[in-house]
Amino acid sequence: MQTTIEIKNLKIYAKHGVLEEEKKTAQPFIFNATLYVNYLNAALSDDLAQTISYCDVMTDIKDFCENNSFNLIETLTYKCALMLIKKYRAIDKIVLAVNKPEAPFDLEFETVQTKLSMCWHKVYLSLGSNIGRKQAQLKKAVKLLDAEEEIEVKKVSSFYKNPPYGGVATEEFINIAVEIDTLLDPFDLLDRIHKIEAALGRKRTVRWGNRTMDIDIIFYDDLQINTRDLTIPHKDYKNRDFVIVPLSEIAPHLF
Repeated sequence: MQTTIEIKNLKIYAKHGVLEEEKKTAQPFIFNATLYVNYLNAALSDDLAQTISYCDVMTDIKDFCENNSFNLIETLTYKCALMLIKKYRAIDKIVLAVNKPEAPFDLEFETVQTKLSMCWHKVYLSLGSNIGRKQAQLKKAVKLLDAEEEIEVKKVSSFYKNPPYGGVATEEFINIAVEIDTLLDPFDLLDRIHKIEAALGRKRTVRWGNRTMDIDIIFYDDLQINTRDLTIPHKDYKNRDFVIVPLSEIAPHLF
């Protein structure tokens, strides 16, 4: 049973803004947060330990807002939501709105607001390497994934040796599967993956050629996408043992 905890009109004085006066003089910021959690056990047991303390959440928002300084209210909103959803893993989704009612404009207005929604997604990846120090590169890829603020690595399969696929690559592959939780949407996740591949020496010159690192999104929740740049579930994954076998080890329920 998913339910919500709502925090309304939490006023905090802090120094955020592009103008020099905004960095020197604290202004009011109004926070409204909706936290999607399952607090059925807390409701039945009347035990605070079974839910999230809204007092703690409000204190964390206050401390974060007062102890940081950002040029953009968009950055404040994003970073604060990210801090909360990562600290309180019982939060499945957060909707956070930040208002700046005294923004320094020579116009009559009630407030300026930024609002975002952020939630966790379950994703399964297939990783492969067939040149260089293959196992070391795969381990490094996992570390780089886990180092991203919006990604948490949950499970990693064993290493599996496989013949090259596609008729172009010539060297044997080592493959693994990785389960992650992510706050990124599929296309932002793909962009991060491409950056990690590039950091590990991936050159996109020959399709299906030899490569230091190949990372594919196989499943993203129950989402189905079919675009020029991204297909989810990954096309033809059912016929690829180098995908199926490692995934079956860490997520047998998928098959």
